[in-house]
Amino acid sequence: MITRILYYIFIVPISLLPYPLLYFISDILYLAIYKVIGYRKEVVLTNLKNSFPDKSAQELKEIMSNFYRHFCDIVVESVKGFTISEKQLRKRLIIKNPEFANYFADKGQSIIFVGGHYNNWELCAQAFAMYSNHKCIGIYKPLSSAFINNKIYTSRSKYGMNLVAMKQAKKSFEKKSKPRAIVFGSDQNPSNPNRAHWMQFLNQDTAVLFGVEKYAKEYNWPVVFVSISKAKRGHYEVEYSLITDKPTEQPHGKITEDFTNRLEQDIINQPQYWLWTHKRWKHKR
Repeated sequence: MITRILYYIFIVPISLLPYPLLYFISDILYLAIYKVIGYRKEVVLTNLKNSFPDKSAQELKEIMSNFYRHFCDIVVESVKGFTISEKQLRKRLIIKNPEFANYFADKGQSIIFVGGHYNNWELCAQAFAMYSNHKCIGIYKPLSSAFINNKIYTSRSKYGMNLVAMKQAKKSFEKKSKPRAIVFGSDQNPSNPNRAHWMQFLNQDTAVLFGVEKYAKEYNWPVVFVSISKAKRGHYEVEYSLITDKPTEQPHGKITEDFTNRLEQDIINQPQYWLWTHKRWKHKR
């Protein structure tokens, strides 16, 4: 009941605000979360130190400050997602080469999209289907709150994205329907490190989710990497690139390492845009 009240009294009214006011709120959040509360500050700093051992304390501090500014922007932009119009979404999220993926759809070929929690992945998830000739399916982890889970489900799927819980992911590959594009975010900490693929990522021994490679080889679907860049505040651009269109011919671990290395390069280029608050390295080999 409290969650429901908070949603309608605070979340929806804030979501309806124009972007200049949203970013004013973001600036206030930055001061509160970073300067006053210090939300997960130790986690962020530890992650940055271990990922960039050659950077000075001042450089790490600057990345951390810029990260929290971006993080607060993501918070208000995600709230805006509950009421964002299609016109606003097309203006805020541009896919630079949709024809790259549509080439496969037009041949009747299903594919796998893979990316990370980098820049505004939520906005990207909302926009995928608007640019695609595939039936887009996003694999997600349901939230414990049924009410909030339903609202987020509705928000993410209102422009054509179909959402499927992680436990039901395999069924999405087996259904006989129009060509599908199944979307994975594969940079989170695996729940079971024994089933993960271990590799070097950001200068650390890292367990990486193996689902993308497993499904790609089992069903022989091409894998496409999703790179998200920030053009300016509130505006993002997506570019697709091929990881492989012959997954069954790839050596074990090659697909997983390829998309992880591409994400790593994006992070190295602009580290402030990755989700550093995540406890990514909880597991040891």
